[in-house]
Amino acid sequence: MSDFNQATIDEFRANDGKVGGYFAGANMLLLHTIGAKSGQPRTNPMVYVTDGDRLVVIASKGGDDRNPDWYYNLLANPNVTVELGSEKFQARATAVTAEPERSRLYAKMVEHRPGFADYEQKTTRKIPAVVLERVG
Repeated sequence: MSDFNQATIDEFRANDGKVGGYFAGANMLLLHTIGAKSGQPRTNPMVYVTDGDRLVVIASKGGDDRNPDWYYNLLANPNVTVELGSEKFQARATAVTAEPERSRLYAKMVEHRPGFADYEQKTTRKIPAVVLERVG
């Protein structure tokens, strides 16, 4: 895990989900997945938006031409754990790639964090949205 991600995770946990710096003002969660190849637990800080009772994250990887590793992890193992503020719960992750739903969810993220619009311009890849729904 990168030092940047670890510092963000530490700050998130120390401040009940609040993070400053680059992520100041952003809705943040920690997404726990199981590695698709390694089987090892992974934790990633993520910006999210809500869609009703659902949480939505975007597999942008900053506009890279490849999906982030965590995206492949949840495709292989869709049962994930989410840390939201001081709460921790189980969720089911579903990739949303079909239109127009993917674009609707992506637009919600752009409204929250306009920089996500730039990511779509950097790549020809159709960046997936991922819906996280509480289990139980």
